[in-house]
Amino acid sequence: MRKLKTKNKIIFLTAVFLAFFIFTPFVSADGATDALTGLNTAANKGYGVSDVNADDSGVMNSLPGAIGKVIGVILSLVGVAFLILMIYGGFIWMLARGNEQEVTKAKDLIQSAIIGLVIVLAAYAITAYIGDKLMEIPK
Repeated sequence: MRKLKTKNKIIFLTAVFLAFFIFTPFVSADGATDALTGLNTAANKGYGVSDVNADDSGVMNSLPGAIGKVIGVILSLVGVAFLILMIYGGFIWMLARGNEQEVTKAKDLIQSAIIGLVIVLAAYAITAYIGDKLMEIPK
């Protein structure tokens, strides 16, 4: 019975946490739009895009641009999954109350999340390096 209450608390806290981040941008639409426009401008400047428009329609002009956006979305989802796994592992560890099996389960979950993140980031780094080399125009 006690484990059921603990799991219900974890589910409730996770739902509140996710709802906060899902619904917060809709509270202040003008502020959120200004923030996103500023972030898009900064990201475009960071990637060396010379033609930065605040009125960007989101149309992808090239195949590398489309692939870059898809990879960006995938990496964002991996980051969210990593964060959720880390928080879940932390909750398991905090609620273990000295139970060695639960602590071991939490440690294994956190280690697996970190290893998965390192593998994904290494794959991204290799892909970015190879992509840059393939995109170079020989003179």
